[in-house]
Amino acid sequence: MNNIDEMSVNAIRVLSADAIQKANSGHPGLPLGAAPMAYELWANHMKFNPANPDWVDRDRFILSGGHGSMLLYSLLHLFGIGNLSLDDIKNFRQFGSLTAGHPEYGHTVGVEATTGPLGQGMAMAVGMAMAEAHLASVFNKDDYKVVDHYTYVLGGDGCMMEGISSECFSLAGTLGLNKLIVFYDSNNISIEGSTDIAFTEDVVTRFKAFGFQTLEVEDGTDLKAIGKAIEEAKADTTRPTLIKVNTLIGFGCPAKQGKASAHGEPLGVDNVAALKENINWPSKEDFFVPEEVYDNYKKIGEEKAKAEEEWNKLFADYCAKYPEMKELWDKYFNGADLSELFDSEEYWAKGEKAEATRATSGSILNLIKTKMPNLIGGSADLAPSNKTNMKDAGDFSKENYAGSNLHFGVREQAMAAIGNGLALHGGLKAFVATFFVFSDYVKPMARLTSLMKLPLTFVFTHDSIGVGEDGPTHEPIEQLAAFRSMPGISVFRPADRTETAAAWMHAVSSTNEPTALVLTRQNLPQLAGSSKEALKGGYVLEDSTKETPDAIIIASGSEVSLAVEAKASLAADGIDVRVVSMPSMDVFDAQSDEYKESVLPKAVRNRVAVEALSDFGWYKYVGLDGEVVSMKGFGASGPAKTLFEHFGFTTENVVNTVKKVVNR
Repeated sequence: MNNIDEMSVNAIRVLSADAIQKANSGHPGLPLGAAPMAYELWANHMKFNPANPDWVDRDRFILSGGHGSMLLYSLLHLFGIGNLSLDDIKNFRQFGSLTAGHPEYGHTVGVEATTGPLGQGMAMAVGMAMAEAHLASVFNKDDYKVVDHYTYVLGGDGCMMEGISSECFSLAGTLGLNKLIVFYDSNNISIEGSTDIAFTEDVVTRFKAFGFQTLEVEDGTDLKAIGKAIEEAKADTTRPTLIKVNTLIGFGCPAKQGKASAHGEPLGVDNVAALKENINWPSKEDFFVPEEVYDNYKKIGEEKAKAEEEWNKLFADYCAKYPEMKELWDKYFNGADLSELFDSEEYWAKGEKAEATRATSGSILNLIKTKMPNLIGGSADLAPSNKTNMKDAGDFSKENYAGSNLHFGVREQAMAAIGNGLALHGGLKAFVATFFVFSDYVKPMARLTSLMKLPLTFVFTHDSIGVGEDGPTHEPIEQLAAFRSMPGISVFRPADRTETAAAWMHAVSSTNEPTALVLTRQNLPQLAGSSKEALKGGYVLEDSTKETPDAIIIASGSEVSLAVEAKASLAADGIDVRVVSMPSMDVFDAQSDEYKESVLPKAVRNRVAVEALSDFGWYKYVGLDGEVVSMKGFGASGPAKTLFEHFGFTTENVVNTVKKVVNR
């Protein structure tokens, strides 16, 4: 290691230690130990332009061990990416700072993904690598490799322990994603101490079984050895690569290195001073970085900018030679114009017969695919049940990266995070799918989808006790309430074809939030009153004849038709009700006060909600005077019709509940 390289590595260590000490909060262990591999990668192997962090053909770097965020912030500052200033470094972990405790996508320029929950960054990296492979297969021509970049991800023992990493890397090996390079920061320390107390497996052998090339760097401070491993990883054109780099947590701090105490707490003022002395740092001043180090990073950055200049020339020639591909590129990266589809009678055509909304969703998905070539997605081994297979779109595989149908296998956790990676990469409109009850495996990843404001679509089918014979293990009850409670995601539970079309329109039109479609297994009737008003989340499906209704029945999904039947029965008894369909609570809540009042007037306090799931969340609409016909426990095994009757989802029970409310 020459002196300027050594000083450049140590600058990462010093900035990290000082920022964490000033904040009196953070994780110095990873930045101190992993600084050499990060510097070697960024300075000598990674393709990017500091002046244009969003360059489409840049290499991606994801810090899966997000607790080590100061490693990433130090690199961004030293390379001048996004103008992350020294004051930003000094404000690490402070309210409103650009240097949050864990990296946040969209908040700090240069952060490719929001990471924190261990392992998720690993799976998002797999999604990015899949996106690169797919886009390369679509757009690259002869000598014009306009999509040609690597995805690098760095994590430690914690990421390797989390089950999601096994799911995603098993798939990555199966798919032969050779442009995925995983750095394993192996320091044998976790919060509770040595990893030997809970983690003694041979990670390298596990990755060999996954189908990875595996390399090991014995000394994590040896830049040449790290660089050699990176080039060897790139040379393998058939497999992804794991590079295990053996490091010393808290490297350079005499009292802390190699100890669990280096992981998740500031080093202490005296220990920071001892660190600087031990690594021969030229000053004990806080946040001091020599100008020669800044100059080195600037020089490297200027050299790297040439890669984009060359790509811009290549892309200009490509567009001139293949104008039809330039047109397709714009559809992928700027968004296809779907206005003609969404204005068409075909899209909004009423269904002619009873049909499960999962089946309706499948037909609408295929209709959208004809106008949206960059639509990509799949299911956790449930496409025939989720109805998410796109006709004539091909299957994404090691032999055919051009395919748009993704097969995740029985890996819901990896699927959801890979979906995030696909959305983060850019150029693709992604969806993922499974049974609604298995959304419990999806939710932690969906939470990051919402935090990052990614327009990923979740297709959840088999939405209630209508699952029937599979029984309570497969019948969702509390899942809808859980997703409705999540900020920043639109949740649609449509009642028929029209409402399903509205839900998909909302989903694929979104640019800054995810959408969850919650769909039935069983057939539902087509409703005469359903309309595009479903795009407002809630609307009057059938109105009363009175200016002020005697009562309002609110329902979603499969229970809307039940509400319509109850209205007809109540009319015979002289009770005039309004039926409100509520496919999406959050979309309805976002409407104007005037609109919400027009649908649910405050003067009408006689209200009944009907939904074959948990009642959690419904009382904000029915109030203290209302009632909710809902599930009060788990389901049972039996034919769907029998279960609906047993649990009270009948016209008679809804009618009696309305009468109870009206006659109080």
